[in-house]
Amino acid sequence: MSKPNNAPAAAVKAPVVKTGGSSTNNAIFAPAVIVGSLVLSELVYHLVMGAGSRFEGGDHKNHVLNADPLGLMYKGGFIVPILMTCALCVIVFSIERYLTLRAAEGKGSAADFIKRIKGNLDRDNVDAAIGECDKQKGSVANVVRSGLVKYKEMSGNTELDMDQKVGAINSEIEETAALEMPMLQRNMAILSTLASVGTLIALLGTVLGMIRSFAALGASGAGDSSALANGISEALINTALGIGTSACAIILYNYFTAKIDGMSYRIDESSFTIAEAFKNMHKK
Repeated sequence: MSKPNNAPAAAVKAPVVKTGGSSTNNAIFAPAVIVGSLVLSELVYHLVMGAGSRFEGGDHKNHVLNADPLGLMYKGGFIVPILMTCALCVIVFSIERYLTLRAAEGKGSAADFIKRIKGNLDRDNVDAAIGECDKQKGSVANVVRSGLVKYKEMSGNTELDMDQKVGAINSEIEETAALEMPMLQRNMAILSTLASVGTLIALLGTVLGMIRSFAALGASGAGDSSALANGISEALINTALGIGTSACAIILYNYFTAKIDGMSYRIDESSFTIAEAFKNMHKK
């Protein structure tokens, strides 16, 4: 028995809609965001927060005038721009993930989309189901469309048995899903890292601030009140910035993970729906 000719499938294979850009672009985007955030944070820290008008006598080593919030943040020391960099990265990568995952979800409800696909397959109207994928767009629709194209090809195949045909459909869906998943999970590792690193950097700033405070206290019997206050400010400000950054990163990471898991579930659901529909429509 000769091998089945798969040329028609190659001709009508579903195009993968790029909803999040190429991996090459991301290799440039992520480092650019980190470096740009660091440069911006350093400029804001030194030129805005450290402006002489915020401190007594125009010297940033003195007390902050009128409890100026930016001046108080400046007292956090050199750790502050690092924490600001983490915060900016969380914001930028979260916006990127939101826009990418929103595009990947496609138009309309994914649950309703799966129902429409199932309804069309129950009526053996594969072309209408493919049309629904073209309307829906997004990652789930890309995967479903590839499975439907293979479904249509296997419907006219007389050389493979049922298990082989269903296996070919599932393999096509898995292959397309494997191409979509990296785009969905892109930059998630960075968010996860920022959630952990933010707390550690804050802890480092807190320890350095307390070291400065105790050093000032031990310099003389009563201690240098200005140096003591600066050390305590450094410790508390770094703690607040780090905890706030980590908390936001954790919340956003879990939110995006839930969105990705939801799309993965829809892909698995569609794979099962297509395979079962094929079995029911092509029973011997």
